[in-house]
Parts: sequence; C-alpha cells; structure tokens
Amino acid sequence: MSGNLPPPSCVAESTQWVLTRQLVGKTAVQVKLRLNQSLLLCNDNVTDTDCCPKPLCVLETLQLSACLGGTPQASLLIQAKIYALLLPNNPGSDNKTVIPNQVYQPLGPCPCDLTLGACDIRCCCDKDCSSEDLKLFESYCLPGPFGGHISPTADYQCSAQSAENSPDWFPFLCVHSPPENNPYLGLFYQGETITPKPGPSFQTPVLSAPLPADLYHQGSPIFTLNDQYFTIPQISLVGQCLDNAPVAFLKNFNAKCVTLLRSCPNGPPLQTTPTDLRVQVKNGQGGVVTVDVVDEVAFDLSQFISSTDPVASPDEGQVCENVTLALDYKFFWQGNGITDITLTRTVGSVTLNGSVVITARYSCVFLNGELVGEPKSGNPGYQVGRLVIAGFMDTSGNNSRFIERTSINLWKPVSDGLCSFVEKRPILFGENSTAGCLLPVSLQNLTQCILLREAVASLQAALITATYVAKSGDPDALTMADWVNITFVTLNSSKPMEDTPSSCRGIPSHQHIHIRSIITGVIEGVPQREIHALQVSYSLSTWALECGGGDSCMDLMETQLFPVTSSVTFTDIPINIGPPRTRFQINFTEYDCDRNDVCWPELAFPITRYYTGEPYSQSLAKGLILVFFFLTASVLGTPWRQIRQAWSSAFR
Repeated sequence: MSGNLPPPSCVAESTQWVLTRQLVGKTAVQVKLRLNQSLLLCNDNVTDTDCCPKPLCVLETLQLSACLGGTPQASLLIQAKIYALLLPNNPGSDNKTVIPNQVYQPLGPCPCDLTLGACDIRCCCDKDCSSEDLKLFESYCLPGPFGGHISPTADYQCSAQSAENSPDWFPFLCVHSPPENNPYLGLFYQGETITPKPGPSFQTPVLSAPLPADLYHQGSPIFTLNDQYFTIPQISLVGQCLDNAPVAFLKNFNAKCVTLLRSCPNGPPLQTTPTDLRVQVKNGQGGVVTVDVVDEVAFDLSQFISSTDPVASPDEGQVCENVTLALDYKFFWQGNGITDITLTRTVGSVTLNGSVVITARYSCVFLNGELVGEPKSGNPGYQVGRLVIAGFMDTSGNNSRFIERTSINLWKPVSDGLCSFVEKRPILFGENSTAGCLLPVSLQNLTQCILLREAVASLQAALITATYVAKSGDPDALTMADWVNITFVTLNSSKPMEDTPSSCRGIPSHQHIHIRSIITGVIEGVPQREIHALQVSYSLSTWALECGGGDSCMDLMETQLFPVTSSVTFTDIPINIGPPRTRFQINFTEYDCDRNDVCWPELAFPITRYYTGEPYSQSLAKGLILVFFFLTASVLGTPWRQIRQAWSSAFR
C-alpha cells in the first residue's frame, strides 16, 4: 500500500475483519481482530470465493481507531501479512513407530557406523564396507558395544579364556553357558509400540470432568446428571474467589466473595434464577436428586453491602433487583449417597450510587438425617489452633437432654470498625487474643446511663451464648461428664452508680475470658490438654465526652466513639505429682541430683541395683576391684608412709 493514510474515523467500514471487545479489569479494554475468511488455497472450482487465490493470502494495512462520543481519540496501524494454509495431499494419521526387540536387535546395532554411504575404518559391522575392505582390518575390529558387539562374552565364560591374561585356575572356575544367557541382556527392555505425543501448546487446556464413581466417598467430587462437576463459588488456596469450584462430598465450607459492583449484574453468581439452580445431581447410588430452591428476600443489606461511593448522590442511584446475595446449600446424605439437596437463595434490591462493594455469602453443609457432622478439635485432648467447643442444654426432645453445640466468640472488626457492622470470630484453643469495636455514643445517651449500660452488656452477652464448654476436643453431646459449666462473674448491681449529667460509670466495656487447661497425657509425642475451667469477667470503665472547647458538648446529638473490647487468655495448670521436697533439698541445692550435673549421692550408682547398663554381678565385681586399687594406692602412697613414720617415732 502506498500513498498517505486517511485520517482516523469513527465510522465503521465493512471489511473481512471481525472486531471484538472485552472489558479487562476496571479501566482497560481488550480488542481482538479476527479474519473472517478461510485460509485454504482455492481449487479448480472458481465459484468458491471463501479461499485464498495465491499463497500470500492477505497483505493489508489496517487502521484501528478508539473513539469517545464520535470523536477519534487514538489510532493504531496494523500490518497484516498472512499466508495460506498448505495441507499435504495425503494427510497421515497418528504415525506409530515400531521399536524392534532390543534384546537381540538394539536400536543402535552398529554405533561405530558414523559416515553415511562410506566404510568406517575398523568398524566391522558397517554395512557399507565390502568384503575387500573388511580384509584390511578384520583382525583390528573395534571391540565392545561401540564396535557392534552388543552382547559381548562375559569374563566368567570358559570361551573367554586367553593365554595371555587368564590365570592358571581359570579352567576350574569358569562357567559353560550359551552366549544368549549373559548379564548384558538385562540392560535392555522389550520392544513396545508407542504413539507420538503432541508437542507443547500455549493454548488453555480444556479440562473435562473425570468419569464419576458409582459411590461417593469423603472428599470425592459431586457430579451432575451430564457428568459435570457440581460447582458452588468458593475461596481458593491463594484467597481468590472461584465462581465454579467443585463441591466435595462431606466437606462443609463457608465462603465470602467480595465484588465491586459498578453496574447491575447480568449473569451468575450475582444474578441467578431458580430454574438455573434446580440442577439434577447424581446421588451416588444410581439415582438423581434435584436441588430444591427456596427464595428469601433480604431487606436489611448491612451484612452484604460494606461500602458505597460517597461522591455519588443517593437520588440518582440505579436499582438492581433480585441480586443474589447468598446461596446456602444443605446436602442430606446417608451411607455413600445423597438423599436430598435444599438451597436457600437470598436476594435483595441493591441501589448503585456510583459503585457498591457487595459481600456475597456461600455455604455448604452436609447433614446425616437432621444432624450436622460436627468437626473435632482433637482426639481426645484439645490441639492448639482448634476451635474451643461450647454448648447449651437443649431440652426440646422428649425425655432427652443433650448439649447443642455453639462457639465462644470475640469481636471481628470490619470496614470502619463500628459495632453496628462488626462480625464475630470463634476463639481458638491456646491462642491468646484481644479484639473490639467502636460504639458511637452521644450526649443524649450519657443522660440515660442505665440504658447505655444495658446496651453495652447486651453487646458483650451476644459473644457468649453458651453455658457449657467441652473438656476435650471430642465430647459426647449426651454425656454431661464431658462438659464443664462456664462461670460468669456477675457485676455488683447493689452498689449505686454515681453518674453525672455528662458521664456514665460502670460501663462493662471489656469482657475477659480466662480458660484454664491441664495436660492429662501425651499420645505419640503430642500433649493432650483438657479444659479445667472457663471464667468470664468484665472490666468497668467510665465514659464521658471529651470537649475540645466551644459548643462541642452542647449538642445532644454529637457523638464520640468509645471502645468495646473482648479478650481471651489461656493458662496451663501445672501438675506436681512428686512428693514434697524436704528441708535438706531446699537448703542444700548442691546435693540435689535433679538440679546439678555432679551428684555426690550417686557416686556409687554403678554398683547399685538401679544401674541397668550391665549385669549386676559384673558391675559389683568391677566396683570391688576399683575399691581394692584405691585402698592399695592409699596404703602404699606417701600420706600413709608419713603417718606410719609419725606413729613409729611417737612410740619410741
């Protein structure tokens, strides 16, 4: 193409190129150009126009323009040079290479044959060598596998004896064996028929679901009627939300997916219909189960919408109706199969003020009958990092009392940390923690201290709804011996609170959970801990507005933030199973064998019954010999000689 290019234009022209656009991220658009023409060469049929008349099929210069409101903003020149697709006249299928039997016909029968079409010197297996050529170096052939002797004679064969190197005893120890039976045969594999593998490809592989099993097992994926994975949005290992994550049998989960919504959704998972959710699922026993969908409408969207665009006006918001905010699945199972599936779909109307951050919730729970398979926190004792199991008495059954499981929670602040949007998180065994939230309090609230104290107390009481805590990590709901009563330190309400018009005393702003545990044993090196007691206490504080001057404390609706906190502390109770120490052990610690490396009371330990390093008779004999040498050295030594001399001189 020659000459000047036309200026950029926003008018679409009819060409043989197809333009597609796809939004990537928030501020980027991916543009793809695709040739809408076949790349095969034209044959004798002149009426076929969807082909390439010559090998150089396309040679064009394209101008791609980006427009905004009908005005070109940028342009891009693209040089397209595409050749026709040439196919062989007789396209072959999957060629198969037949490898001969490598035991007697190896892949390299003549490794010394290095020159094509010529005779290699001293290579007696070279097929290019004539009989006249072989006579020149027949006695100087290359030995070993390189010279074509793939199965040379073993050294222990009697036929390998030579007059130069064989010892005189060789004929008595050599082995008579056929040449096919030698150790080199084990170095080869039997010939097989292989199929050529395709080369590497940078295309995204299409993953198909594996063949489903007849019965479901724990952890195996669940399949639909058309042998595809049954998927629910879940959180991956890297923290990313996957819209099509397979569901595993007997694996409960609870996921939250955060999405920045700028326009109304038009597809799953935020826009679903009951018809699409009524999926037919294989029950694992040769039958089919259909998902039963129940819709619920959420009017309070505070737990689903965390933030909005503060710049946009609330009057100009776009309303998105029937947005899917939560999907809660319940799988009822028995044996290795699924008996029923129920889905509770929570929808709501979301108003878009510029942009909205939506936290969608997805859960899956497997029920055996009507009971949930509760996870363990240890077997039998608690393990560090596992959930502390609590519960309360359920007497709804007929003449049956059992403990209904629940958890003991701490605050989990989100977003701006206010108590109105705060969440809860269960406490984990052995992990001390402190958390809290902020409560807006106005001057009008401080004039009603009784109501304020009750409101804060109800917030703290919502963290602990249990009255029992499990001793071990695997408690029995019907055995009361496996549970311990939770002790609540009640506040002293008899003492009157001296409140002022602008401050309130005795606010239970801090809740402290003290858990005392004890080590009951060790299994395979892992300490087994049991909870001995759990105590809940409160710390009282005085709340008053901080006036910075002016009329800040005159407005009754002016609010300030006050912290409401909770904490948990774990304490190990020491076990002292030994006898009490004597006064001698307390005062003379240098003689205590448990505290010192040098222990004088154990000087004669090798000759006592407690020593098990060797038989007692041997240790006693060795000890007596040492005592004899010591006495002999003492009698014959210098000190005893001086004593004898002094004794003799004293009686002369």
